[in-house]
Amino acid sequence: MARPGMPLWAADDEIDEDFQGVDLSMAIGNYGQNGLYDEVQSRIDEAALLAVQQQMQQQAAFAQIPDQVKRFIVHFHQAVLNNNLEEITVAYESGWNRLTEKFYSKTEWPEAEIIAPLVNDDPIFLILYRELYYRHVYSRLQPNIDDRFHSYENSCELFNYLLNSDEPVALELPEQWLWDIIDEFIYQFQSYCVWRSRVKSKSDEELILLQEASSQGVWSAYSVLNVLYSLIQKSKINEFIVSQQQGKSEEEIAEIVGEYGVRPLYRMLGYFSIIGLLRVHTMLGDFTLALKVMENVELNPKAQFTRVTACLVSTYYYVGFCYIMLRRYMDAVRGYLSILNFILRMRQYHTRSYQYDQINKTADRMYALFAVCNALAPSRIDDNILSTVKEKFGEQFTKMQRGEDGISAFEELFLYSCPKFISANPPPYDDPDALAVYVDDPPMEPAQRHLGLFLSDVRAQAPVPTLRSFLKLYTSLDATKLANFLDADEEEIVQQMMVMKQASRNVSRVGGEKGLLEGSIRPTSDLDFVIDENMLHMVESTVGRRYAGWFIRSTENAQRVLDTLKSSPLPGPGKSAAVQGASGATEAPRTGGPKVAWGGVKVA
Repeated sequence: MARPGMPLWAADDEIDEDFQGVDLSMAIGNYGQNGLYDEVQSRIDEAALLAVQQQMQQQAAFAQIPDQVKRFIVHFHQAVLNNNLEEITVAYESGWNRLTEKFYSKTEWPEAEIIAPLVNDDPIFLILYRELYYRHVYSRLQPNIDDRFHSYENSCELFNYLLNSDEPVALELPEQWLWDIIDEFIYQFQSYCVWRSRVKSKSDEELILLQEASSQGVWSAYSVLNVLYSLIQKSKINEFIVSQQQGKSEEEIAEIVGEYGVRPLYRMLGYFSIIGLLRVHTMLGDFTLALKVMENVELNPKAQFTRVTACLVSTYYYVGFCYIMLRRYMDAVRGYLSILNFILRMRQYHTRSYQYDQINKTADRMYALFAVCNALAPSRIDDNILSTVKEKFGEQFTKMQRGEDGISAFEELFLYSCPKFISANPPPYDDPDALAVYVDDPPMEPAQRHLGLFLSDVRAQAPVPTLRSFLKLYTSLDATKLANFLDADEEEIVQQMMVMKQASRNVSRVGGEKGLLEGSIRPTSDLDFVIDENMLHMVESTVGRRYAGWFIRSTENAQRVLDTLKSSPLPGPGKSAAVQGASGATEAPRTGGPKVAWGGVKVA
């Protein structure tokens, strides 16, 4: 450490090394000739001068870093060197965010080159530091084009270090940080794709840079998918999951997954990469492939992704959305019921997490999607979830029950809760003519394209709520009479009945099926009917109320009330007792008279 009051960079040896590249004869000049100073100065090595100026600027920026931040960076670096997961976790989840709020809430953290002397120019730590630096820029500030390119370069350096090493790297990071690395990598890719598609707002310089970036594959869908698939292959995470499901011993698993797969760093990165692929394929609109990559991952409380709450919430969100786009509404409802109940139970613990706001936002989007699923496939659902849905989206929830009049509510909730879809192909920056056509007639936004596909299915089911309300009133009904009720002819009514029959049957998973794409056709409605010549016969299945859940919730509520009472302080003495204590007078105990019981005076 440097002496107090003395900057770390103020060492004579370092200054001498920095000036070794300067040509002293040129800097001093040749006074033995004609003494023309301007002619001599024109021969100064401009590159060396700029290097000195840059070093002086870095030294000035280093001096402005608060001492508390310097101590934190030194401590953080030492924890990473020692692979001390406990200290790394505290520094990552607490220290970084606390110092961000205190010093850098509206500005960037110091650049990696400035804090490099504090960590002895450790290249690995500087890569990790830049990962946090650019994540801060994306979340708190507005990234410019240089930030977008440099964040991609830093991600490439990090993944190349992990994937191209001859042996597993000696690095340990907390599971939360590993998930955030994958999650942020995908978020920056999505942000770049959205930004590059807005051609009209680009300057001429940005267009030239984007042309070069497109030719080099910067933030291309191929490069992102290649990283995720490479991490899965390197860690052999699918083989690890299958071996665990088959009940093999740790020795057998270690032999199968190899030296990389046994390391927690590679194993968790591979596991999180599977969830990352789910997200990327969903954003690209390939919902079947998104669920296909999850075929070995089980959605249960014992799965490894449940250790990181943000990963757990994200997994259920994207799996549920894929089910909605594949018209598997009951599977989506089951998933959302499970995760939303979990969030309700664990809400008091989430408030301690720095990702509390993000988890709540994702939960609100899942409530909206849950309302959409319930409108398209009505079923008996949890009262707590239903009351929360009506509280947050009560107006839209009611409108979606009105058939054609509720289309606008479906559109509103879909656009609010859907992922940010992206286009895999960039605009034609390398062809000025094609780019001009692109600007004049831009293609449809990916979100609008998926919205159109979703609404086409909703419009096909628009008559179902009205038909359902009539059929629930009868056990048998003549088709002609039903046509008169709805002011339509019999042929049109039969077509609507077939639409209702199709809407009430979806592919759904049954207990014991492994893959998320597996399932069989099952009825999703509590109302069924048959058409016998000109008569409709209806049957409604009623499900008895499940009292177990009600008793469990009531017991938990009573336990919370009891715990609150036990932890509350005892009430202080009343006013009359205080007055008596001040006067020093005490009343003699009563020895006779009527006895007072709870509820009144007992009269003899």
